[in-house]
Amino acid sequence: MAIYNDVILNTTAVYADQEVTLANREAWFDAKAAGGFPVLIAHDDSGVLGFGTFGEFRAWACYRYSVEHSVHVRADCRGRGIGRALILALLEAAAGMHKHVMIGGIDADNTVSIGLHRSLGFQEVAHLHEVGFKFGRWLDLKFLQRRI
Repeated sequence: MAIYNDVILNTTAVYADQEVTLANREAWFDAKAAGGFPVLIAHDDSGVLGFGTFGEFRAWACYRYSVEHSVHVRADCRGRGIGRALILALLEAAAGMHKHVMIGGIDADNTVSIGLHRSLGFQEVAHLHEVGFKFGRWLDLKFLQRRI
């Protein structure tokens, strides 16, 4: 919850502007579990370093082989390969579930995340202009995908 709220309050990695509560995160976790989707945690002696998950890309049945992932790393742990490790583990989990495509929605100005995804074989497939509004400005969203 602390990692996600930091991302909400200080970055455009999530197009949300209200902190989440423990009850919200518990419901989110329960929904992931009910859907059979993984929630992976990176941790060490200092606590949780980051987390990653995926879920349905869209709710209609014909999209059932496509998933959208989300990875967030604690601010003081970024740049240490944790995000990369989480994405690789999510790709492996998705392959084990016979998924075909993994999609990431990334703020167009987040060059670090876009570069990481490209280094893992993701390709940019869409650029949506001014679809979010946060911190007093319009935000562009890019979609990147990788076949599994």
